[in-house]
Amino acid sequence: MTDVREVVVGYDGSDFSMQALEWAMDEAELGRLPLRVVHAWRWPYGEAGEEARLHLRKAAEHVLYHGADCARACSTLADVAADLYEGAAAERLVELSERAALIVVGSRGMGTLARTILGSVAGYVAAHAHCPVIVVRGPGPIPVPRERGAVVVGMSGDTCDGVIGFAFHEARIRRLRLTAVHAGRLQPPAHDTRITMRAAEDGMLERLGPWRIACPEVAVRACFAATSAKNLLMDASKEASLVVVGGAREHGRLGSTSGSVLQHGFCPVAVVPAGWRSPPHDESASPDSRTSGHLR
Repeated sequence: MTDVREVVVGYDGSDFSMQALEWAMDEAELGRLPLRVVHAWRWPYGEAGEEARLHLRKAAEHVLYHGADCARACSTLADVAADLYEGAAAERLVELSERAALIVVGSRGMGTLARTILGSVAGYVAAHAHCPVIVVRGPGPIPVPRERGAVVVGMSGDTCDGVIGFAFHEARIRRLRLTAVHAGRLQPPAHDTRITMRAAEDGMLERLGPWRIACPEVAVRACFAATSAKNLLMDASKEASLVVVGGAREHGRLGSTSGSVLQHGFCPVAVVPAGWRSPPHDESASPDSRTSGHLR
């Protein structure tokens, strides 16, 4: 029996969770995967009678079923599950991440606050999940702008294969360009800055070689800049469709660059856990693959 992984989305009826739902529907359709819509509830006022708890549960069911019904009505998905959980939403999402292909959550806040305040659920899940997590920021995937930005992946000397593979996967299924960015210092003496930067970019393209062979339809560009990784990724997020960064190397603790981009980025941000390996069917995420998968 094949273990079919699913796209899991946290939904609470808010505008930012609706953006997450839209992104998750795209992921499930493009990847031909099932979708699980999750809503968590719990009584916040201490002791309560059964009738009061029942009323709150029914309200939670209404929110959840609205989200699941939206997914069924606004997509071609045949497999949409509704998951009601009594307890902390972050707890349930991390639990489901053990067998999920992807977790999608919305960023808390609106307007200016959305760029400076990250919800506790989104931050916790991004730091603790066992699979990639996309925190949807900005306008979301719908409506699609005329000029869609690239998928941007942050690279360094120790970037995991899973981070690169996930970036190629997203670029492939969404038919987007991929831009790999690397921040560093120009080693003195740098008599010709252009030659030094081009050499660094050639080295990046060499590292990306196996994925470029596996996904020849993905246009790839490498960009080296003499700046900080945080500034480079933040600047790239202003025009990107998605920024992909590495996750926690110590369980529950994101690096300063990943945490900063997740907190302040201008577009959706994907956090890929250290050591994550793609499911066997996801050929674009494997550096040993030589053929591309389904394109919508």
